[in-house]
Amino acid sequence: MRILLMLLVFSFGQVFGQELQCKVRVNYSQLSTNTSGDREVFSEMESAISNFMNNQKWTNDIYGTGEKIRCNLNINLIRSSAQYSYSGTAQFQVLRPVYGTTYESVIFSFLDRNFEFSFAPENRQMLFNEQAFTSNLTSMLAFYSLTALVMDYDSFSRLGGNPFVDRLYNIVSLAGSAMEGPWGSKADPRDRYWVMENLRNQQFTVFREGFYNYHRLALDNLTTQPAESRKLISEYLESIRTLNALRPSATMINLFFDAKSEEIVNVFSEASKKDREAVYKLCSAISPDKTESMRRLLQ
Repeated sequence: MRILLMLLVFSFGQVFGQELQCKVRVNYSQLSTNTSGDREVFSEMESAISNFMNNQKWTNDIYGTGEKIRCNLNINLIRSSAQYSYSGTAQFQVLRPVYGTTYESVIFSFLDRNFEFSFAPENRQMLFNEQAFTSNLTSMLAFYSLTALVMDYDSFSRLGGNPFVDRLYNIVSLAGSAMEGPWGSKADPRDRYWVMENLRNQQFTVFREGFYNYHRLALDNLTTQPAESRKLISEYLESIRTLNALRPSATMINLFFDAKSEEIVNVFSEASKKDREAVYKLCSAISPDKTESMRRLLQ
């Protein structure tokens, strides 16, 4: 269970129930915005998305301000096919503090290449029902939020994100029935459907269990037990290589290395030459596109 500060609730006290602390940025520089009214729409959009991400409550757990899950959502609007209809990309990152340090580890980094939605006046209240499809925008934001909870809870306890996996499946299924595209099984391998599928698939249990080992048992203890921690990470990478043989280039494996390749280099920078070479070979075999960035391990 995720380590939370238990607070007594008094009638005069304030408890922060929401789980996420998300910084939202909407970049509309590629769109034609000639009037102050246009800019006001984007300001309202950024505020509405931020309010959804930071005020929607997903659990009964009690979070203090410093315990909230930190994440970043950077939206880049590229096209507007009609009034109030937009498409572009969204980069979503989830961060986790590392025990005993000021370092924050990126535990999930997802580039959504199909961020399409309507922000017509009737859609701006961001109404959301977890049991019914309401809009593509709220479904995407719910997808990001629940994925953040799965990854964060998995990093603090073994399969701790399980309570959110079926809810994530429900969001994707409802949106897929209404929209298809990135929500369906015919989607690109890096789309939302495959993030959900991997997290729910029994083949990925070893990935999710190892995710706990990587963060709670290794990264949190790296400063006090560096050799043991690196050994655990190496073992996790070995298990990912085995999984990759069963599911080559699976979405969550690719996203893991998107988030972690730089961190792995830093973790092993002071390891023995033998260990650095072994990790380089492992990572290069699993994620060939990261070979160059990992080459520093050989120096």
